[in-house]
Amino acid sequence: MVSIVDIFRHFSPRPARRNWNNEIKRCRKGEAHGSELNAPDRVREITARQLARLKESPLFVDIREEDEYLCGHIPGARNLSRAVLEQAVSEILPDRTKPIILYCARGDSSALAVELMQKAGYENVFSLKGGLFGWLEAGGILQACRKGRDPERSGR
Repeated sequence: MVSIVDIFRHFSPRPARRNWNNEIKRCRKGEAHGSELNAPDRVREITARQLARLKESPLFVDIREEDEYLCGHIPGARNLSRAVLEQAVSEILPDRTKPIILYCARGDSSALAVELMQKAGYENVFSLKGGLFGWLEAGGILQACRKGRDPERSGR
């Protein structure tokens, strides 16, 4: 049986992605410059429980790396890593009015990705508060798949 602690260890950020987490800390401390200064303050977050109140079914976008996504993700979620999302968000997600829920492991990276999408003109984009861990704590389920076998993949 897999414990929550095992899942947390599996999905926790790797050392190679620590710079992104350092950016988040700098923004929260006020060390960033320009528009980055209040990034987490402008981000709209939604909890797993609040999702039930949405009138339209949202598109879930998992911004973690492919190997993390394949180990477990929210059913129906598309995997678009942060790098892909930054490069081609308008081509991949053309409808700027559809509700979109971005998530990562803990919610930090997705909060910054939401700001990026808001700047690109997306109106109903949210960060899943607590990320995948918040989803699991609220009783959400995961879908796992083998590499190359997921029909929900983005086609990249």
